[in-house]
Amino acid sequence: MAYFQRTGDNEFTATEHAGGAWNPKEQHIAPMVGLMTHLTELDHSQRDAANNMVPGRISVEILGTISFDPFHIDIEVVRPGRTIELVEAICVQNGRPAARMRTWFLIQEDTAAIEGTAFEDMPEPTGELRPGLGIGWGGGFVNSIAGYQEMKEPGRGIAWWQTDVLLLDGETVSNLASYMSILDMANGVAVRENPQEVVFPNLDLTAHLFRMPEGKWVGTDTSVSFGGSGVGLTHSILHDETGPIGTCSQVLTVRPRK
Repeated sequence: MAYFQRTGDNEFTATEHAGGAWNPKEQHIAPMVGLMTHLTELDHSQRDAANNMVPGRISVEILGTISFDPFHIDIEVVRPGRTIELVEAICVQNGRPAARMRTWFLIQEDTAAIEGTAFEDMPEPTGELRPGLGIGWGGGFVNSIAGYQEMKEPGRGIAWWQTDVLLLDGETVSNLASYMSILDMANGVAVRENPQEVVFPNLDLTAHLFRMPEGKWVGTDTSVSFGGSGVGLTHSILHDETGPIGTCSQVLTVRPRK
């Protein structure tokens, strides 16, 4: 099982496992973020064979719905450099840009002597794995993951997720690409309102990372806020099996169903 299949050098198709939570006939953006991360890393490795740089920020703009039609992904170096590099990936489907990712790569230095964070550890994942996200959520992607969730209050919760579905059929991907392929789920873990009554899709996703993820688990300590004029924010502290690794923010368009 895989979310995507490669049909050419930069051409792909999605499988049913990539089906969206708001509309199962459209792709969920989460696996697309993972695929774009994978392709960005492959492209960058051609210029940084010694692996001297790592991603520090990954920012995604969702430019429209993504169907199950074939698509291609174009990669461009926006700002080349020996110590920092900015790379852009664009998913193009049916002649229009559907999603854009920009990744800042930063030179690695030995800062082990001053390593540390003020972010608190999350409780480790324990108990029985449960599929999906629960209330109001469906679609191929949601049904392809499993984990643990704990709601503290409406708009506040923690979760651990993993999946056995491959990102790209027949290709090995990094821990980072696998991690990013699940991360967009953060917007569904700590709902303030029932998604059957209020829709709140995110328009973007920006992850800032101070270290690369390890292991198979994606952990999010998430808070969701709704303003009074139809704008919301999902903000998460990101974790892997060994502790915090960064943050993720998603801006929301909040629309009560009529």
